[in-house]
Amino acid sequence: MFSSSTAMSDDGCLADFNSSALGTQEYWDEAYSRELKKYNEVGDVGEIWFGEEAQDRMVNWLMKSGRSLSDHILDIGCGNGMLLLALREEGFSNLTGIDYSESAIQLSRSIAEKHGSTDIIFQVSSILNPDEIATLTKKHLYDVCLDKGTYDAISLRDVSQPDDNKIYCQNIKTLLNKDGILIITSCNWTREQLELQFRHEFELVHELPAPKFTFGGKTGQTVTTLILRRRDDLK
Repeated sequence: MFSSSTAMSDDGCLADFNSSALGTQEYWDEAYSRELKKYNEVGDVGEIWFGEEAQDRMVNWLMKSGRSLSDHILDIGCGNGMLLLALREEGFSNLTGIDYSESAIQLSRSIAEKHGSTDIIFQVSSILNPDEIATLTKKHLYDVCLDKGTYDAISLRDVSQPDDNKIYCQNIKTLLNKDGILIITSCNWTREQLELQFRHEFELVHELPAPKFTFGGKTGQTVTTLILRRRDDLK
């Protein structure tokens, strides 16, 4: 996690936040191709991004929030689909996962089928593609969007794509019903940075507590998970 002393621009972006292979589709295509092969060979579902504890915090909050089990929930960058499977086990019934990696979607479908959860919808889509966003909203809007690491990956894309973060925020807002929420987990950004970057489209509802650590006299946490509500009062 970056400290609050790291230089930021007015929109909350880090001045020294360099691009990385983790921000490329090629990286994730190769990673999920390996995980798909491994799953087919030995049944290993692969990595749960940020660990099961981070996933459980998101699921537990939804369970305690009083939201309907029939809410339409969309996982942005679903990877192996384990977050949606955890929600399905708790009774949520209208679940969709998207990922721009076809291998990830193949993996998530295979895992869901093995678990008897063929009612979960998985499809290849990018949160940054406006045509694919329009397709997703044809049938209905979503009550909840989930993100566990996708915004982090977008933040690591090539610096020649400076508007990707804004496009992400706008597209998430487009996908959500009025008063819909985004639950986002990040290991790259602090609460303050996320609030600043999302301020035009969302307002903070709650921050989920996460394990803290102290290093060099400063206290921080390995991940930040925020509940953000879609807003229409600011443009």
